Amino acid sequence: MEEAVANGPAPPCAVHLADLDIAFRLADRSVFTAVRGATLRVADGEFVAIVGPTGCGKSTLLNAAAGLLTPSRGTVEIFGTPLAGLNRMAGYLFQADALFPWKTAIENVAIGLEIAGTPRGEARDEAAQWLARVGLGSFGDRYPHMLSGGQRKRVGLAQVLIRHPKILLMDEPFGPLDAQTRQIMGNLLLELWSADRKGVMFVTHDLEEAIALADRVVIMSAGPAARIIGDFTIPLARPRDIAEIKLDKAFHDVHREIWSMLRDEVMKGYVQAEAVG
Repeated sequence: MEEAVANGPAPPCAVHLADLDIAFRLADRSVFTAVRGATLRVADGEFVAIVGPTGCGKSTLLNAAAGLLTPSRGTVEIFGTPLAGLNRMAGYLFQADALFPWKTAIENVAIGLEIAGTPRGEARDEAAQWLARVGLGSFGDRYPHMLSGGQRKRVGLAQVLIRHPKILLMDEPFGPLDAQTRQIMGNLLLELWSADRKGVMFVTHDLEEAIALADRVVIMSAGPAARIIGDFTIPLARPRDIAEIKLDKAFHDVHREIWSMLRDEVMKGYVQAEAVG
């Protein structure tokens, strides 16, 4: 990321987490270290997926990049500038729906612009365009309870992208969906990302999903004091169709290589969870 290029030094990373420790004080006043010594660079326009056992701190890293928590040690830089407070350049898509149940789809998508001062009519017009881009052009007047899980995710994606963030932070965004809908949403995400590439940090438990979507897959160890223990470049051409790419020999080769490392950490995570239980 920081190597010199023909016309000078490389531009700063979209996200640079440098030697982060992230710890929390528990109710008994003891300190729990969730992440230790984590360093991660995400270039502008690069799609990076983060995988690891349950409870290893994947979402914790995402929250540090979002400015939702402050590291105990280390630094967070956004496009070369130390992060202070919330990351205003990032859009965050959570696993749980973040839609207002009393607002229609178009109102939910438009609200981010309206809060920022965009006139209501202009915000609604742009929201309608985004709903069309995610395949919901005729669903603008529907409330969240009238939409399927996949449709609500499409609204949530439009809600984030309408603000034109420079970075996308995604925490298991398709986790609650069935396998077929996840595949459809993954292809939609790739289509939208390819049109206007942003730096992406994508947390998932699904290694196949990570490989199918990402340029790089980062592996975290089992916690506590989880570390980044692997960083794999994905040798798959773009554009990609998720169903088709999973048939590619290169997909299976890289899956085998990553799983050989991830498997041991997943088993450690299970053992630790059983011990706590």
